[in-house]
Amino acid sequence: MKVDVLLGLQWGDEGKGKIVDVLTKNYDVIARFQGGPNAGHTIEFDNKKFVLHTIPSGIFNDNTLNVVGNGVIIDPYIFKKEIEILKENGIDVKSNLYISTKSHIILPTHRLLDAVYEKAKGDKKIGSTLKGIGPTYTDKVGRNGIRVGDLLLPYFKNKYEEAKKRHLKLAYVYDDNPLSIKIEGKNFDDYEKEWFDSLETLLSLKLVNSEYFLNNALSEGKKILAEGAQGTMLDIDFGSYPYVTSSNTITAGVSSGLGIAPAKIGRVFGIFKAYCTRVGSGPFPTELFDETGEKLRQTGHEFGATTGRPRRCGWLDMAALKYAIMLNGVTDLMMMKVDVLNDFDEINVAVKYKIDGKETEEVPFDMANVKIEPVFEKLKGWKISLEGITSFDKMPDELKDYVKFIEEKTGVRVSLVSTGPDRNQTIIKENIL
Repeated sequence: MKVDVLLGLQWGDEGKGKIVDVLTKNYDVIARFQGGPNAGHTIEFDNKKFVLHTIPSGIFNDNTLNVVGNGVIIDPYIFKKEIEILKENGIDVKSNLYISTKSHIILPTHRLLDAVYEKAKGDKKIGSTLKGIGPTYTDKVGRNGIRVGDLLLPYFKNKYEEAKKRHLKLAYVYDDNPLSIKIEGKNFDDYEKEWFDSLETLLSLKLVNSEYFLNNALSEGKKILAEGAQGTMLDIDFGSYPYVTSSNTITAGVSSGLGIAPAKIGRVFGIFKAYCTRVGSGPFPTELFDETGEKLRQTGHEFGATTGRPRRCGWLDMAALKYAIMLNGVTDLMMMKVDVLNDFDEINVAVKYKIDGKETEEVPFDMANVKIEPVFEKLKGWKISLEGITSFDKMPDELKDYVKFIEEKTGVRVSLVSTGPDRNQTIIKENIL
């Protein structure tokens, strides 16, 4: 057996949570391999809406095991609240949720550092979610991190106090009074107390050496889907640096984030919107600053699931999409939110970039500081509601042409088209599994 992968091909917010939820019935295990509570995977069904930040999106299926892998970082405070919301809706996670002992922990002082670092950048802010992601990964690679397994050991409290002391010393370099910063609307001492209380919830779950757990599951013939967070263009190495996240969001992150050998990677499902969005700062070649961009935002309800911030909106960027497909080895494309384009006479797609007067299909090294002029091709809109359409054959011809255009440009088939937020508003175009 091999591990299939599902990840985002743009700047995040592509709709990964919904598709994991749709595919879950075909898998025995769903495993998150990177990121943390900066993610926001939205799932809607039965007139209910859930936003998952850390827990894998397969949690709604009683027959599927869910694993938070070693590449994920966990904030116990946020994690507890996420579990409580699920419990209030009749979903008990304790029976099918497993946590890697090697997952790193976001400490209260990590969130303080995130805030003071972002404040110090002034007008060069990267648009951090202020969840402590960057400082936690910094401690991880600096060999100073605290992992879930450390919570079980007698020296945990001492290790915590050492980290707190180190973080505060650094925070005072950037801010005269960092302890005045509110976390989740609370004073530091109050938040820290609740953070410690939340450890009880985390420790009540099944803690495992996830690399053994997952590889044993493969040996037993179980089917596993690796769930990514954020998007390819936010990858720490290949994204629009420095306006990126702090982890590897691409397929390669599955090996380091779950302990899965590269040879055991199977299908790669690449999720993308029929247009583009981005939250926070950073380059966005096809961004629209006019009424069309606002129309995309309002029609698509483009506001961050984690931050609530309005998303920047623009046309589909084919150069960036092909780049993401190349990096990830995508075998199947899944096209989201096509219904948002229902009312457009024309749809633009950027097929190339013009940089210094020369056309290119490559994403430049310094995307953040190069002036990029997108070169567009126009396609005819379908100008009809997709409500009630349940098969690709019944889609309007103009939408079929749009899908065919993308397939021809990328060389990868579009296997799924999403026509709305509910799990039932999903059209399988090609056999996925």
